[in-house]
Amino acid sequence: MVDEAAYREARLATVERRCMFEAALLSRCAGCATSVRVALAEREAIGCASPAAHADCTSFASLLRERALFALKLPPGAPPPHAVVTKLQCGGITGLHMGAGVLEDDVRRLVAGAIARHGCLSDLPWPDIVAAMVRWQGRRRHAPEGR
Repeated sequence: MVDEAAYREARLATVERRCMFEAALLSRCAGCATSVRVALAEREAIGCASPAAHADCTSFASLLRERALFALKLPPGAPPPHAVVTKLQCGGITGLHMGAGVLEDDVRRLVAGAIARHGCLSDLPWPDIVAAMVRWQGRRRHAPEGR
């Protein structure tokens, strides 16, 4: 069993800029050319090699959470469970593909393309993006046979 406080300490010492779409990258619903993967205590942490990309992705992730609070019934300020974080990130990326018309699998290029096309992140088609977040479903767990 890993001590969570020691893990967080090691992560902070190892990963300078935490990837804002780490759950999406780990679940393989997106990729990113600026991501840096690090193995820590039998886990994988993902950082960002680009300060500019990190700033853009931080802004986009913040807007995703803000715009989805009501639709996903999230309590303000409380950290959401991992499944909800994955839904926010993967659904938000899917919504950005569909709503903003930017066809890119790389999160960095997707966000940069959306900024180039719409001028700023707050001008994105948020109703379409939030609708995609609500519709997004992760992998279904299957019960073992014989149950």
